[in-house]
Amino acid sequence: MEIYGAFIEHANMQIPDARFRLEASRNYEEFDKKLYAGYYDLAMPNPYQTVRSLKHGYRVFAKMGDDAEFCGIILVRKDSNIREVTDLKGKVVSYPARSALAATMLPQYFLHTHGIDVNFDIENRYVGSQESSILNVLRGHVAAGATWPLPWKKFRVEHPEMANQLEVKWQTAPLLNNSWVARRDVPRTIVDKFKTQLLSLDKTPEGRQMLDKLPISKFETASNETYLPVISFLEKFSNDVREIEW
Repeated sequence: MEIYGAFIEHANMQIPDARFRLEASRNYEEFDKKLYAGYYDLAMPNPYQTVRSLKHGYRVFAKMGDDAEFCGIILVRKDSNIREVTDLKGKVVSYPARSALAATMLPQYFLHTHGIDVNFDIENRYVGSQESSILNVLRGHVAAGATWPLPWKKFRVEHPEMANQLEVKWQTAPLLNNSWVARRDVPRTIVDKFKTQLLSLDKTPEGRQMLDKLPISKFETASNETYLPVISFLEKFSNDVREIEW
């Protein structure tokens, strides 16, 4: 609500022929259930959820910018003895959820390409949220924890003393950032007006303030075809690392 509430209020002011209500989910699993059941009129899923949502009556109409920020990072405590990727063998690694792309799949693919069989060499612990994955590393419950840059930046701002005890040990290659999808029965005129508001945020000081909270520089137009590279990655991940439904 703190991050996205201002934009929803802005959209309601600018689009009088619709009423938007922001709804957050307790965790990834709850969000997935609602998304794939067609509960949301509009949603902002990660790229994996985006690809799956296309089979459940949604279409892509926009996305977050700054694709270079959509990567995985693996955190360790600064006082840990983890130096090389293979030092994680026999250890526990935390992730927010099995369906997280930047914070789970990209790190697991990175580990796979650096000598770790994620199905046998380590214990994978899915802890429910980005912040929980970070906190599990901080408290020493796991040897390393995966997340992605945006929640890590937010954590550093809100908890600088705790964040100072951690370091980003590895960073993965980037992929496409989160999308905006609309259920196919939502009037296109409403979706287009909502999209116009998204794409214009970086043009005004008020809009840039909203974007700074995310933090990203802009939203940009997108379509189903934009996410074809994600489909290629998911196919490779499912074949090489662990089987996923997509």
